[in-house]
Amino acid sequence: MKLDILVIAAHPDDAELSCSGTIFSHIAKGKKVGVADLTRGELGTRGSAEIRKQEAEDAANIMGLAVRENLGFRDGFFTNDEKHQIEVIKLIRKYQPEIILTNAISDRHPDHAKAATLVKVSCFLSGLKRIETAFSGEQQVAWRPKNLYHFIQSDYITPDFVVDISPYWEQKVAAIMAYKTQFHTSSESEKGEQTFISTPEFMNFLEGRAREMGQAIRTKYGEGFTKDKQIGVESLFDLI
Repeated sequence: MKLDILVIAAHPDDAELSCSGTIFSHIAKGKKVGVADLTRGELGTRGSAEIRKQEAEDAANIMGLAVRENLGFRDGFFTNDEKHQIEVIKLIRKYQPEIILTNAISDRHPDHAKAATLVKVSCFLSGLKRIETAFSGEQQVAWRPKNLYHFIQSDYITPDFVVDISPYWEQKVAAIMAYKTQFHTSSESEKGEQTFISTPEFMNFLEGRAREMGQAIRTKYGEGFTKDKQIGVESLFDLI
């Protein structure tokens, strides 16, 4: 299956928190979008890897993803080495996306920056035909996406561009709340101790960030991204 956009994220829920509005927006435009989570999020304080797997599937259904898969890297301990690069290369060649979205280049959680670097290196290597990979017994062809963009997560990073997600804010919240063990709901007694993301204040922060990004482009809600290379256009009207 060829995808228009592939989101590669360190943990289940990274995509929902950081770029699900953009996912909804582009699926509404007829684009095929998929998500690949690098880890199962097994080091998370609340829930479990098994529960988060089901929550990720529920969120995928809400977003209408063409595909979602998990590479099963070790949460907290994956590295940017040949072993992990080969697996990401296989993923990129499998889906041949035009655009890849991935984690922030720096952030509160160290896995986010690690994932950003791993994906960037793998995107380049995936275009080298002398690196041979196979999927389901068939040789894969070299593929390099046209663009790689990094979403913005906990720490503020000045965006290079902002996507208007105003029509999709409620859907974004629904996708996030599919992770019932991770985020605040009205029934907290069964979920264990509070974490950075499980408080009602975190959801307020999330909306505030989206409103801040939206205000920058004079809309209600937005999601910001940083570029990996300069963005080229043929016409100034492409920037409207």
